[in-house]
Amino acid sequence: MTDDDSQEEGNYDQIKCVVVGDGAVGKTCLLLSYSNNEFPDEYIPTICDNYSSNVEFKGHTVSLALWDTAGQEEYDQLRPLSYPDTNVFLVCFSVVNPSSLENVKSKWIPELKQSCPDTPIVLVGTKIDLRDDPELRKKLSQKAAAPYTEKEGEQMKVEIGAAFYRECSAKTMQGLAEVFECVIEAHYQNLLAKKEMESNSGGNGNGNGNGGGGNGTRKGGKGSKGDKKKKDCMIM
Repeated sequence: MTDDDSQEEGNYDQIKCVVVGDGAVGKTCLLLSYSNNEFPDEYIPTICDNYSSNVEFKGHTVSLALWDTAGQEEYDQLRPLSYPDTNVFLVCFSVVNPSSLENVKSKWIPELKQSCPDTPIVLVGTKIDLRDDPELRKKLSQKAAAPYTEKEGEQMKVEIGAAFYRECSAKTMQGLAEVFECVIEAHYQNLLAKKEMESNSGGNGNGNGNGGGGNGTRKGGKGSKGDKKKKDCMIM
């Protein structure tokens, strides 16, 4: 974080975004590429990590607290400890891993709805740079499978009631910024919906965000570590 950022950090809108999905679908790479503007050289399995990034959105700064989680079954009891106070969930699947999209509906959505039924969801298809890879397509065809299409991702978005569906590649960074713009948009849309419900019921809304729309611009140039904070998740 830059000096200018830190001076008024307390005035930023803060959004907690927790990233979930099967192991090895690219959750950690997605967060590291976005936070650091570069693709990580090696894969390090995650239990729970925390990153942050400041984004300019509609003329004001939004502080994104990005929580990475482990998708493996052995962490099913630990993972939900990171869910309280989440503003938006990113649910990831790999477009070249057939079971990862199936698990979105059978595992991840039920788990999230049990803990945070009203928290908005952004569905993300990762590794789109591999969608047209000849070797990978050949391996999938031997299993009577094929890479998922964007249309199939959109269909799943409707089925699970997600706010948005976006595709990206952490390696090429294609679509990466748009994913997190959707996170911010989903948060503000949710705030607005809550305020409207409170208004219709005679209550007074206290939402602290501005309505959606507009593009988000992340502070910090390529290779800058200023926008990234990392710490281990507290285990209780």
